[in-house]
Amino acid sequence: MTTAQSAASEPAGVLKGVSLLLDDQLCFALYAASRAVTGRYRPLLDGLGLTYPQYLVMLVLWEHGSVPVKELGSALQLDYGTLTPLLKRLEANGLLRRERDPGDERLVVVSLTDDGVALRERAKGVPPAISDAMGLTPSEAEDARRLLRRLTGNVTGRP
Repeated sequence: MTTAQSAASEPAGVLKGVSLLLDDQLCFALYAASRAVTGRYRPLLDGLGLTYPQYLVMLVLWEHGSVPVKELGSALQLDYGTLTPLLKRLEANGLLRRERDPGDERLVVVSLTDDGVALRERAKGVPPAISDAMGLTPSEAEDARRLLRRLTGNVTGRP
């Protein structure tokens, strides 16, 4: 039997027990879900003058206040090359400032301006709107977060 004949005896999209069907790929389900969710954020964040990555930066700052750039990048899993333009745009928009740490000139610390602090109040409607759009119970949402964090840790090797 030739390879073409044995492949033909498998169901379409399956080769030697391995599915190459799009709908069988976990990566595609993650990709499609991510695009759908970030797409749902867009109109909400447009009203705040933020992109989704900028919103993530603001979430970290609203939670922690001043943060060294290195810690911000680590929290968001972004490198300097990606993070720096986000910070520059947010700084140009008057939402944050970047300053050298007086105790260690090598460190750049990011902190909120008064406008950045004030934006937090306007952003409070975003999480409930996204939660409603997702249609998950609180328990389902927590299970999804737990599984996705585990998956990320497994793939990156960082638990």
